[in-house]
Amino acid sequence: MGAAAVTELSALGAEVHVIDLKQPPIEVAGYYDTDLRDPDAVSQTVATIDGEINALFYCAGRAGSIFPDDDVMTVNFLSARLLAELVVPHMPPGSAIASISSTAGIGWMANIAKWMPLVTTTGFASGRTWVEEHPGEIAGGYAPSKEALIVWTLWASYAWADKGIRINSISPGPTQTPMMPDFEAHMGKEFMESFPVPLGRRATPAEQAYPLLFLNSRAASYITGENLITDGGTMGAIMTGNIDPAIFAGAGAGRSAGTDRAQAAK
Repeated sequence: MGAAAVTELSALGAEVHVIDLKQPPIEVAGYYDTDLRDPDAVSQTVATIDGEINALFYCAGRAGSIFPDDDVMTVNFLSARLLAELVVPHMPPGSAIASISSTAGIGWMANIAKWMPLVTTTGFASGRTWVEEHPGEIAGGYAPSKEALIVWTLWASYAWADKGIRINSISPGPTQTPMMPDFEAHMGKEFMESFPVPLGRRATPAEQAYPLLFLNSRAASYITGENLITDGGTMGAIMTGNIDPAIFAGAGAGRSAGTDRAQAAK
């Protein structure tokens, strides 16, 4: 999804800088080989980017099925928060931030009180300490990280509104990315292939990049503190009874039905 966003942004004439461990798919204005789990490296990288930063797209993510829970929480939430906090001082009014959450985090509304102590920690180290001290809360890794990212997005939008900076997230459903085999291995290939999407197919990476670009554009200048569900209609169908959520029960090995449902959703 991040690669698709880079490609679309470049086609629109944007000056693109990529912070990642993986080379971007096309030539960009700047590429910085940086481990987002290393706060000092991230800080040094941001300091090397000259001029204003008008938009930040956080597209890094790790699957909870193959990485430790604390590592997933770090990449999917703590590093996103750190990078945003480092970039905001370089942003003029009218700038925006958009990140990729997941419909795995659909339970965020019921868990706001659970995540606010983490969301309101000060700094990367404090957040990491909270994560390490709460193994029960972060169990499963992926869904908790996506819930925390959404709650933080809504919380941060209030403070940054005074600066004229907007922040939003999207929550994709199944998308055909290099991470899909990890979900298939964990949830079962047959389950993922039959995952109920009203539009009848998985999203392409570009179809998730487009809403990211929209949220960070002037076309969304009055939208902030929102989590846009981009799942082809699955969540809407579940909420209105058109899809029976019981079909998710028992999917995936060694997880509760609730966690399995969440893990499957990106």
